[in-house]
Amino acid sequence: MALHPKVIDLTLNRMWRLLENLGNPQNDLPPVIHIAGTNGKGSTQAMIRAGLEAAGKKVHAYTSPHLARFHERIRLAGELIDEVHLTEILDECYAKNGGETITYFEITTAAAILAMARTPADYTLLEVGLGGRLDATNVIDQPLLSIITPISIDHEQFLGNTLTKIAGEKAGIIKRRCPVIVAPQPEEAMDVIEATAERHYAQIIAQGQHWHIDTERDGLIFQDETGVVQLPRPNLPGDHQIENAGTAVMALRHLGFNNEICEAAVARAQWPARMQQLHTGPIIDSAPDAEIWLDGGHNPAAGQAIGHHLGTLSERPTYLICGMLNPQDISGYLSPIAPHVEKLIAVSIPGEMNTLSAADTATAAHDVGMQADTANDVLIATREIVKNDPNARILICGSLYLAGDILRNHA
Repeated sequence: MALHPKVIDLTLNRMWRLLENLGNPQNDLPPVIHIAGTNGKGSTQAMIRAGLEAAGKKVHAYTSPHLARFHERIRLAGELIDEVHLTEILDECYAKNGGETITYFEITTAAAILAMARTPADYTLLEVGLGGRLDATNVIDQPLLSIITPISIDHEQFLGNTLTKIAGEKAGIIKRRCPVIVAPQPEEAMDVIEATAERHYAQIIAQGQHWHIDTERDGLIFQDETGVVQLPRPNLPGDHQIENAGTAVMALRHLGFNNEICEAAVARAQWPARMQQLHTGPIIDSAPDAEIWLDGGHNPAAGQAIGHHLGTLSERPTYLICGMLNPQDISGYLSPIAPHVEKLIAVSIPGEMNTLSAADTATAAHDVGMQADTANDVLIATREIVKNDPNARILICGSLYLAGDILRNHA
């Protein structure tokens, strides 16, 4: 963190310099699938990885941010990087950087690329950190495949304040003649993606044009230009995962994998803090009759997905324990959830410099019509809820950083 005064500073110049000093390991990666978008990147990556591994393939995966431990960001041939390897690779990158200015995300991304380039595997899954065009992962000249998950307003201070500007940043991962699979998009975003793909002679494989996915009885039905596949419901809860499943299945079918592998992708994927139900830990011990959920979504699109999902669950008094970072569109996030919730208890995120105060979160909840209170931490909030409603449904939400604290210390 001492290497740069800013946590986020979008440019590729520092990244290119360090990669050159490291011998350009980005050119030695196994075939790359590069994933950008606002929501669904991690879930889509998890489903693709589950499918590839079901086919017996060795898969590297890079994702951010981590939840409980930094090592979650770097998966080498199916296994999380170990402490010794991570320390060695970071030390090497630090030395090759020569004391020059570089951000935390840039140097750790370079370390991930170096580790992946030195470890044999069949595929590399790279998830964009922020935006796409100037993101540290956008150093692959010729990916095997690009993927753009749903785009919505988020990180306006870095990416722009309109969908057109944000889509322009996300579409920056599209490369010359590299196919791009596109999940459902707002019209303004799709216009930008199509124009970018046309400039780069990149084939677009878009939901609604070239492939479709929908529910059918207790499962899903996927259709593309080569046929129809019947699939189970996604292992990851929430109807928004249906679109992510479609994107992952289209990617696998484009790569030539069969229906059995597509089924495994949808049925076997694991991705923590995405409507994850907790079953063990101090929070469960303090509320044995309650139903406890954890979700790291934090923008309006995530709020819409959570609100819709809560509406599909069995009737049960539902409470939020919410902590968010500053700045975020809090009212945009909370408004779709508000009709499904009895009360929100706001907390600050432990150890996070940019946490929104519990009081400010509670005020934002009041402003969208929710009953709201504050608590010093999640455990106190949980006890307060179950004191009055032992059988409550409790959703801990608002930030991946809050979710990470829960998984490290309370689950």
